[in-house]
Parts: sequence; structure tokens; C-alpha cells
Amino acid sequence: MDWGMRNRMARMFPGGTDGNTVMLAVDHGYFMGPTRHLEDARATIAPLLPYADAIALTRGILRTSVPPSSTTPVVLRVSGGATVLKEDLSHETITTAMRDAARLNVSAVALSVFVGAPHEHESLVNLAKLVDEGEEAGIPVLAITAVGKELEKRDARYLALACRVSAELGAHMVKTYYCDGFEKVVEGCPVPLVVAGGPKLDSDRAALELAHGAIAKGAHGIDMGRNIWQSAHPVPMLKALRAIVHDKATVPEAMDILDGAKARTAAQTAARA
Repeated sequence: MDWGMRNRMARMFPGGTDGNTVMLAVDHGYFMGPTRHLEDARATIAPLLPYADAIALTRGILRTSVPPSSTTPVVLRVSGGATVLKEDLSHETITTAMRDAARLNVSAVALSVFVGAPHEHESLVNLAKLVDEGEEAGIPVLAITAVGKELEKRDARYLALACRVSAELGAHMVKTYYCDGFEKVVEGCPVPLVVAGGPKLDSDRAALELAHGAIAKGAHGIDMGRNIWQSAHPVPMLKALRAIVHDKATVPEAMDILDGAKARTAAQTAARA
């Protein structure tokens, strides 16, 4: 990698020896519209931004909802073209030019790849072309192993295939799902993997357990959205996840961070009553 590319990667994966990252995903609106608790993106992002190693979003939300004074690295979503109103979410194309990404001073660009879907070929060719453009501009590419509405695809055999193909086509990092046998996915992928949170889980503890398992099995970080900003305590939840990813905290230790914040909130509410 050239210096510019390595510098952008280092900003997203800070911390010296651990080389891990906590990415905050707020790019859901590009196909889901005003998702619950992300209706006002600016209000949702503002308290969380200082605690994220990077933020994943679209250029529209970046320009309207993130202050230019922010120093948090940006992972810019550059693919789209389908919405949840369509059964097939794989019919995407590149929606943001690399030159616009460069103007926005982003640290990386991201797109979905739909391995095994009707538009697999187009998404993989989009990735290859984006890598060419990213190499020229010094901007890393994050490939996202999307499964559309077919959540049952999230098993080790499928994800290992999707991640390896993405790396073979030149992706500098890959976002994927945690699964049973996740270590096999890691072993087969020569670039850093970050793990998605997916839909909101049943509890905050479940999200912390997912993150802990992923890091323990070799992931280099997480890229979570709904399990953070749909939590009843978004900032403490993000802090608890940071403790797991960067400080090797156990799930009980991370829950202590979260429970402590809940207790303080309850005490403040009682004092105002």
C-alpha cells in the first residue's frame, strides 16, 4: 500500500498493537428509509460520534448531519439502487463517484457484494472497478458481504466464500456476519474482517456476546448500527463495545459499564422528580 492508503487504514484501525476498530453504521437509510431511531440522523449521530473509530454513512447524511469539524474517519457507502420495497436487494450499482469520495476526504469507500444472488456478477464487477479507482486515489475499499433478505445465508461456508472472493478481487477489508465456525471465515480471508451487528438483537447482552465472540475468533473489529442506536442507552452501549474490542473486556465487564450508566440515569431521573 502507498502511504496515503496505509494512513487511512491506520486512522480507522487505531490502538497500536490491537489494530481493531469500532465502526458506527448509520447508512441504513439508503435502502430502508427513516429507520427507527435514525429518523433524525444528526441527533442520533452527535452523541455517538466521539466514541466511534469510524462512521459508515452515505454522502447525503455526511453532508447534512456530520459537522465538518469532525475528525472521526468516514467510511462512505457508494453502492445503492434498490430499496426494501423490492424483493431482490442485489440490484445495486455504484451511486457515488470516487472523485466525490476524495472531495469529501473520506477514509474508505464501501459497497455491498451479493454472492449467490441474481445480480452477483454486477456486484462483483462493481467491487473490482472500485478497487481500481481506490488504488489510484489512495482510498481503501470495504466490501460488505450482503445477504439481502435471505438471513439464512449467514453460515460459515457461505461467508467464507463471499469474504475470500471479495479479498481476491482486491478489497482492503471485508464486513461480514458472525456465525458458528467463524474462525474458518477468518482463516480463509487474508484481509481484516469487521463484523456486522445485523438487525436489533433481543438484548444488549446478546450484542455484547456477539462482539466478544467475533473478536475472540479473529475479527479486527465491529461495524454496528441498530444494536447501538436502537439500544435504550446508546452511548453506554458503544462504550461497552469499545471495552470488548479495544480492552479485551469480558461480557460481564462490559455489562458492568452498561449497568453503571443505567443506574446513573435512574438516579438522575429520580433526583429531578
